[in-house]
Amino acid sequence: MSGDDSKREHTVPRVLVAGASVAGPALAHWLRRRGAEVTVVERAPELRPGGQAVDARGVAREVIGRMGLDAAVRAACTDTAGAHTVDAGGQVLETFHADDDGGDGFIADIEILRGDLAQVLYDDTREGVEYIFGDRIAGLTQDADGVDVVFAGGDRRRFDLVVGADGLHSELRAMAFGPHERFLRHLGHVLAFYSVPNEFGLDRWLLEHQDQGSGRSVLLRPIQDATRAMAMFYLAAPDFDVDHRDIAAQKALLRERMAGLGWLAPDVLAHLDDTPDFYLDQVAQVVMDRWSSGRVVLLGDAAFSSSPMSGQGTGLALVGAYVLAGELAAAGWDPGAGFARYEARMRPFVEANQEIGRLNARTRDIPGPDAEPLPDFAGEWFGELVGRAVNGVELPDYAGVADSAAPAGSPVAASAKP
Repeated sequence: MSGDDSKREHTVPRVLVAGASVAGPALAHWLRRRGAEVTVVERAPELRPGGQAVDARGVAREVIGRMGLDAAVRAACTDTAGAHTVDAGGQVLETFHADDDGGDGFIADIEILRGDLAQVLYDDTREGVEYIFGDRIAGLTQDADGVDVVFAGGDRRRFDLVVGADGLHSELRAMAFGPHERFLRHLGHVLAFYSVPNEFGLDRWLLEHQDQGSGRSVLLRPIQDATRAMAMFYLAAPDFDVDHRDIAAQKALLRERMAGLGWLAPDVLAHLDDTPDFYLDQVAQVVMDRWSSGRVVLLGDAAFSSSPMSGQGTGLALVGAYVLAGELAAAGWDPGAGFARYEARMRPFVEANQEIGRLNARTRDIPGPDAEPLPDFAGEWFGELVGRAVNGVELPDYAGVADSAAPAGSPVAASAKP
């Protein structure tokens, strides 16, 4: 190693991020801008397309703006005008518009497929970040100065910090913190989604039919490709016990539990075997006392999944990425101080969103004689909770912290001026 290489090793923090969905590439964006050398490892051979529609509200929209990606994200949005809930015969029961509540309502101002958002983030970072696809972390050992990582492909490398942004079933979390069952909280429901041909005449409007008596629902939403649509199923399943990687068992479960639902459900289920992007998993949260251990830290669903019932998983990932990178840089890349400030800033925001997720899950529970009555969602308390869940975290400008690519005129750019 040359003298220049040795100096670079000690002055430029090297960070390994596990996961290339949303949280990982978003963090890579901010780490790179703060001066770190970033590697992202993803076990899939390429970016995963499609996925459920995710949204950005409140402070998450502000983070996208500070990234300089507002135009790119909006260009990839589904352009959903609103949503109709319908009865079994297709008659409209209730209507929601995308501009309700200033764009933070049932349908958000920014609605985008998870895979499309991941593509925007990857395209933004691919030139300045090392991406390794088709590999994963097989083992790690940390000491006071760094983390030695063994990759499944056989490579061995050393990093200053390692971040787990690898989702609900995070392998890194299991390695560094313990088995999944210690942290996963099943909310009694299952979510499935996949793309289907748009043979339903969807035109910028989402349609959803709920069967309150059985806790089941089917939803169809438009996507940018007008020839296709995204289908989604919810079902109450407190006894859910299917391997999240066993696709055949998942499809069998969905067919069995959705039999007799009505409306367009049979037509949607008819495409189960020809869809390219089927996904099914339990609706669950991740609850942890701490998100870091030494030089290893978790981000996004791996650390604090709020479940799809919160509508804020993507927002938590985007905001968490901004805060984690900013606090690490502000602490001079000291993991103890940086991780502590990251957790202190994010935890109240996370807890508000997890409470929203639990409450929304309860509204879809199968009613029974011993069920507790639902709270009064029209009360002032719920509006305050939603406010904390959408905007309840400060986004520091991190004045004085290096920022190599702040968009002109942004608060971050202004704070970086000498």
